Amino acid sequence: MSHPDPTGSSGGESVGTLAEPPRRNVGSSESLAAYATRFGLKQSSARPPLRKYLADVWQRRHFIWAFASAKNIAMYSDSRLGQVWQLLTPLLNVGVYFLIFGLLLNTSRGLPDFLPFLVTGVFMFGFMQRSIQSGSKSVGDNLSLIRALHFPRATLPLAIAVVEFQQLLLSLAVLMIIVLAFGEPLSLHMLLFVPVVGLQLMFNVGAGMMMARAGAFNRDITQLLPFITRTWLYLSGVIWSIPVLLKDSHFLKTHAWIGEILKANPGYVYVELSRHTLLGKYRHYVHHHLHEHSTTQLWIYAVAWSVVFLVAGFMYFYRAEERYGRG
Repeated sequence: MSHPDPTGSSGGESVGTLAEPPRRNVGSSESLAAYATRFGLKQSSARPPLRKYLADVWQRRHFIWAFASAKNIAMYSDSRLGQVWQLLTPLLNVGVYFLIFGLLLNTSRGLPDFLPFLVTGVFMFGFMQRSIQSGSKSVGDNLSLIRALHFPRATLPLAIAVVEFQQLLLSLAVLMIIVLAFGEPLSLHMLLFVPVVGLQLMFNVGAGMMMARAGAFNRDITQLLPFITRTWLYLSGVIWSIPVLLKDSHFLKTHAWIGEILKANPGYVYVELSRHTLLGKYRHYVHHHLHEHSTTQLWIYAVAWSVVFLVAGFMYFYRAEERYGRG
């Protein structure tokens, strides 16, 4: 059996040799960057142009949904009740808050149907809270995947946002049962709840991506976030009504700027819009007893927070694309 001549002296192109990569002279003063440019070499993890990056993320939309679904299923696989905990956890939180603030401290202050009011606030703020906290861990918890495969890192915080959205859909089924059980009739006004959820999802994605980058390079952020978001919960009118508080508090009346900050708070904005769209009795109470006749300002805040955080969060995460997984 004949073998190819390794010298290629038989004429023509040899079939048994491999192309030798270009070598850099050991004693050369040429920088590595100049050497790479001369031979057209590119960094494998270099950040691509924004348009291409967006296209790469869109191409992986099915992976994002599948990854989120698998993570959702595996989340409670070790417990006996399994996926039931997705509903039990927020309901138990509602029970604790209702016992302490509704019965013992009587923070309802004459609000109609305080339990649906409280459930709506806990479910919708919990959606935001979990998205941000889980998003902050999305890069750090997947370092092995990042170092093994080349893919847009933005798919990780996006998948986390989808995980929380899937859990919210289950919670909303329980929320609607509670709302209807307290005598709230079905109405076309409830359809406005759909854009509220969409706007909050946009905000969650942007905030989650911001925290994903921060948490990737400083893991202390993930330890602080639960305390920060718990404080945020108390400032967002989840347990009590901020319009009632603004009406009854002499301090807030004399310091109106504090009230304006509370009403611009995105946590309050999405929770309050959810209540206005789902709870007709609460909407009537706010309009006629508290003289808050328009929700236009809330909608403006909701759109502004969603767009600003989605764009800023994505760009902030994208600019560190090549640094994730290093070190």
